[in-house]
Amino acid sequence: MAELVGISALLLVFLSFLLAGGVWIALALMATGYVGMQFIGGGIPSGPVLATTIWGNSNSWTLAALPLFIWMGEILYRTKLSEEMFRGLAPWLNRVPGRLMHVNVLACGIFGSVSGSSAATCATVAKIALPELKKRGYDEMISLGSLAGAGTLGILIPPSITMVVYAVAANVSIIQIFLAGFLPGLLVMVLYSGYIAGWSLLNPDKQPPAEPKMTLREKMHESRQLIPLALLIILVFLSLMLGWATATECAAWGVLGSLAIAWWHNALTWASFRDSVMGTVRVNCMIMLILAGASYMSTSMAYTGIPAALASWVDSFQLSPYALISALTVMYIVLGTALDGISMIVLTTTIVIPMIKQAGFDPVWFGIFVVLVVEMAEVSPPVGFNLFVLQTMSGKDSNTVARAALPFFFLLVVAVAIITVFPDIVMVLPRMAFPG
Repeated sequence: MAELVGISALLLVFLSFLLAGGVWIALALMATGYVGMQFIGGGIPSGPVLATTIWGNSNSWTLAALPLFIWMGEILYRTKLSEEMFRGLAPWLNRVPGRLMHVNVLACGIFGSVSGSSAATCATVAKIALPELKKRGYDEMISLGSLAGAGTLGILIPPSITMVVYAVAANVSIIQIFLAGFLPGLLVMVLYSGYIAGWSLLNPDKQPPAEPKMTLREKMHESRQLIPLALLIILVFLSLMLGWATATECAAWGVLGSLAIAWWHNALTWASFRDSVMGTVRVNCMIMLILAGASYMSTSMAYTGIPAALASWVDSFQLSPYALISALTVMYIVLGTALDGISMIVLTTTIVIPMIKQAGFDPVWFGIFVVLVVEMAEVSPPVGFNLFVLQTMSGKDSNTVARAALPFFFLLVVAVAIITVFPDIVMVLPRMAFPG
């Protein structure tokens, strides 16, 4: 165990050194994975493992939804429909502390319900929100932090790719896991919006001037442009929830709907269409390259046996239920510094599930717990994927983005504490649907 801890620490230091030196994120992850492979006995060839891992993780129908959802965001951004969305929401949020900052949370919650991916949610909403908030004079740090945190709602609000992976690995009902995610998703949104409102009250000098007051009729007139976008989101959401289409098919319909709305508003030109396609290619290539590096590093970690050894080590302490949850939270946070969320679930679930059953926790409840700690990993340096996305899209360095996301990381810790003390928040909907 001591040897594995030493290897884990060495790999973490090596990765941090590469990232601090300005090495591309994907290349730093691949290099760390390669170094990790050198600690493995048995003569496992690093090159073939690299090739098969990258191909196996990239050759996914589910991932096809990622560039489509990004393209949907690019169309809304390039054709100025995003500006109309903010203008339509502004009158309704003018009296709420934080005003348009809450759009980050609301948009990520809505989009997360149709994307199922944290990366797609973060990238799409950030593409729309960051330029608008900056132009209107909102504080950039709280904008980045709220987007990093709210982007994780893509894997908490059903349907979620991460939930499906856990349900399969833990042999529990996918539908129950989906139902269990709704109220915790709402809880996290409330925590985020509450923090934004509190921060705004404490920092009034960092807020732009309030917009002029409007009558109800004027508000409705300003918000009329929201109707096509709202219909598009509702259509995509219902198609997914009612089983009319898969996530990837919904993404394709979302792109077609965005193009139709842009054409209807006379905002679609060949130049904007070409720019939206090229912007999508650039962002998607960045994300896919990072995914490739993360998958190779995760495979390397699996070969070393570090995740399984860490879970077994926690089990050896024979902790009380609350102490066990606390220890598992710390364990997953540590794993999140080096592994992506799905790898964390796949590598530890078979070992951890017997532990939590013995402690009296429901596997469905534990699935939401795992999703929440995976959300923490998404905003934890050095391998927080949402941090990578925002670093690329904002032009800020990784330390700045990580510092901005830190309060929202702690809000996720609060969410874990709340659902642990009040488990019915998670279990009430699955029990209503499946009373037996």
